[in-house]
Amino acid sequence: ISSGRWQSVCRGVVVTHNGPLSREELDLVSLLLCAPGSALAGLTSLAYDRFAGFEQPHAYVILPEGADRPKRAGLITHWSTELGAADVHPLKDPRRTRPARSLIDAASWCDNDRYARTIIIAGLQQGLANAALIHRAMTRRGTCRRRALIIQSVLDAEGGIQSLPERDFDDIRQRAGLPRPARQVRVKGPDGHYFLDATWEDANVTVEVHGAPHREIEQWDSDVRRANEVSINGRRQLVFTSYAIRHEQATVADQLRRMFLARGWRAAWCTRRRAARRAHRTRRSHCRA
Repeated sequence: ISSGRWQSVCRGVVVTHNGPLSREELDLVSLLLCAPGSALAGLTSLAYDRFAGFEQPHAYVILPEGADRPKRAGLITHWSTELGAADVHPLKDPRRTRPARSLIDAASWCDNDRYARTIIIAGLQQGLANAALIHRAMTRRGTCRRRALIIQSVLDAEGGIQSLPERDFDDIRQRAGLPRPARQVRVKGPDGHYFLDATWEDANVTVEVHGAPHREIEQWDSDVRRANEVSINGRRQLVFTSYAIRHEQATVADQLRRMFLARGWRAAWCTRRRAARRAHRTRRSHCRA
């Protein structure tokens, strides 16, 4: 160390070279600085399991409950009482949490709901965990931030749009003042038949609600071709994600209204609504008589 060939990065930890530390070395230094029994966690742990698309400048380490929290730039620590073999892999090096637990922690610790949802869906799509593993890990972990959102994201990734309650979209449609659509309309295309989630034939408008992006590029390509066929046949199409249906309902309602206004729907709809009200008043007056 005195000659400059090695370097002491913190108390009790020596690096046997004098160059800049790699990402892996910084993670290992952070882990060695923490109490025995600690483990890399969250996005830091997932990086060692080849979780692609999520660069993380910080090192996340999970500590045994009550352990001292070391202070070091770039180190973020959390406590946990569940650090047994079911959650921390006993053989992998560096010591880190299993992927299912890492995904839950990463989604719970991140800054916003959208990023948390993306983490869960990407983890399932990349095959790091499945719904059963995440369910068991959440049961052991207990209470955590965004628990409901994590469950919803798992359902979307595993089941697609079938996991989305239809009443969520129908509630938005009613608040927007729009008529009831036809559901799962069967349409014939050049390569076979397919179904449209919601269709208004009078306005020539259709809405598709998508769950998590498809795992296979062939399926995604098929969806794109189907959307093109819908447009070629003259329909106007809106596409919403299941996340938007649950958490961005004002935006969904606004886009639905503007689509119907662009199709000249206001006059026709208002006329039908006034006629329906007149008929309702007439029926009431007859009943009173």
